[in-house]
Amino acid sequence: MRYVKFLYLALGLALLVTVVGQTNLDEVYQRVSEIGWGLTVVLAIYCAAFAIDSFTWLMALPSQPMNTLWTVRAFLVRMVGEAFNHVIPAASMGGEPVKAVLLKRRYDVGYREAVASLILARTINMVALCLFLIAGFSFVIADEQLSGSAKGVAGTGLTVMLLATFLFFAVQRFRITSLTGIWLSRWRIATRLEAVLGHIYDMDERLVGFYTEYRGRFVLAVALALVNWVLGVVEVFVAMAFLGHPVTLTEAWIIESVAQMVRTGTFFIPASIGAQEGAFFLISGVITGSPSLGLAVGVVRRIRELIWIGLGFAIGALYSVRPGDAPVDEEGSAG
Repeated sequence: MRYVKFLYLALGLALLVTVVGQTNLDEVYQRVSEIGWGLTVVLAIYCAAFAIDSFTWLMALPSQPMNTLWTVRAFLVRMVGEAFNHVIPAASMGGEPVKAVLLKRRYDVGYREAVASLILARTINMVALCLFLIAGFSFVIADEQLSGSAKGVAGTGLTVMLLATFLFFAVQRFRITSLTGIWLSRWRIATRLEAVLGHIYDMDERLVGFYTEYRGRFVLAVALALVNWVLGVVEVFVAMAFLGHPVTLTEAWIIESVAQMVRTGTFFIPASIGAQEGAFFLISGVITGSPSLGLAVGVVRRIRELIWIGLGFAIGALYSVRPGDAPVDEEGSAG
């Protein structure tokens, strides 16, 4: 399995080399070097998006109050977890256990509740992403610069994304895992899986409980997550302006939609390295006529990611220095 991960990384690097080989690097360097304080604006936009994403995660933790203190806690824990998600070749899931452990050890949130909240947060983001991509696809269809084949590929990608999200939600909402466990319980091997099946039943109850008892919270969380994705459009819009080639918000939406669809589809490549750059390179070439501009946007996003990863690991280091000092709420749940 480890060799497969390195193979995926090699694939991403090969894509990156291919993109770079077809790019005017002097133009890319010139554009990126001119962004100046615009990078601060890009970071501020992403910080706002990250804060919204952290709050939507907090909404998936019904036992905890939705106040400023817990929003900051969710923000800091996500900073650490997302840093690991970026560097561990585990389909952007390597940092999820880190989040659960930090919630338990620092804030006395039980592992089961923490894991359930992470699954819910992932679902909320996927549903919101689907809504975002549907809007993006409508802009793609209306754009006369894009070829029919490009629109067909976008439609296929959107269909796959919608189907995957529906299945992911259906498995949770209709207790598919528990039903599978009940079927397995008829076999002798089930006696060896009793503990595992017990955890599965408990997790399903938590997930279904959230979807049925907190419907309003779920809808609001999806709406906020959609705002988070839209801020990605604003980030592209602002970055393009500072790079010297302004685009319309509709064009920025198309660029970000393609980038997110490619990033989601290449989840097996660590940080979607190469794939994300290729997406910016291709779609920017079609919309602006300058593929190099697309790679410049990709470089700006990578710089932002590297800064955020560095901050995440710095916060993680602070968490680990004196682990006994973290405050624990009296109402914190160990279950």
